[in-house]
Amino acid sequence: MTAVVAEDLTKTFGDFIAVDRVTFTVESGEIFGFLGPNGAGKTTTIKMMAGLVPPTSGRGAVAGHDIRTESAAIKRSIGYMSQLFSLYGDLTVEENIAFFSRLYGVPRPRRAARRDWVLKTAGLGDQRRRLTADLPLGWKQRLALGCAVLHEPPILFLDEPTSGVDPITRRRFWDLINRLADGGTTVFVTTHYMEEAEYCHRLALMNRGRLIALDAPSSLRGAAGEPLLEVETDDPARTVAALRGAPGVVDAAMFGRAVHVAVQDPRAGRAAVAAALGEHGLTATRVAEVAPTLEDVFVALVRAEGGAPVE
Repeated sequence: MTAVVAEDLTKTFGDFIAVDRVTFTVESGEIFGFLGPNGAGKTTTIKMMAGLVPPTSGRGAVAGHDIRTESAAIKRSIGYMSQLFSLYGDLTVEENIAFFSRLYGVPRPRRAARRDWVLKTAGLGDQRRRLTADLPLGWKQRLALGCAVLHEPPILFLDEPTSGVDPITRRRFWDLINRLADGGTTVFVTTHYMEEAEYCHRLALMNRGRLIALDAPSSLRGAAGEPLLEVETDDPARTVAALRGAPGVVDAAMFGRAVHVAVQDPRAGRAAVAAALGEHGLTATRVAEVAPTLEDVFVALVRAEGGAPVE
């Protein structure tokens, strides 16, 4: 069953095109990711689908409800968690849960059970009387997610929900997302973290308001174009500068302490890398052909589309 539909969805603000004719569908129980740099149009798209911002043109439906005419019905059918977490710092954990239970219309007989579920799922049972403002960021994040699904919505929208948290906390948060999806919840999540993108069943890549690729992460990696060399030197930053624009080199970018170099041909590429480094007084300690990561694929696609927007 299709949970979310967008057809030629467009949003403009004056002369600025924030979202440009985006089309996709999301199936029930799917974890669907929107990946892109800041300014790519991810948040604007999710706000249109959540009934918070009207589209300029195109159409969309969420849980069978039209995003133009049935925004109230959509809001009853979804959970929504923004980057800022809609929590009240001067309320305790338990008071926030009680407030959102009433806000989302959770039937009174169900409220205690849903409160206990949130406290257990978020691991906050021992913190129930603590002021929310005093919680570490990762705990606030889990509480916000729990509050967003108190009314057991079939569809959950998460807008860059893990911004600013450490990798371990991010992984725990995704454990919660996977449990929700396993229970049948459709999860639509925007992110700019590559490791999070790997957790999605399907992934839409956005740049400059346009959808530039849509597929499973493994399929996107498999469709990568140019061969890729991983080059290690004592100075990765100088290595990138030396290789960009060199004959036979399509692009070069930092990848941890190494440099990933897209080349036209692997054998000729090795010679081109050695020559370009030698001209700049650099020596490679390792050069190896490697399989592209999702980050490599995304960088190549964004490059082909004219680069990321300048902030």
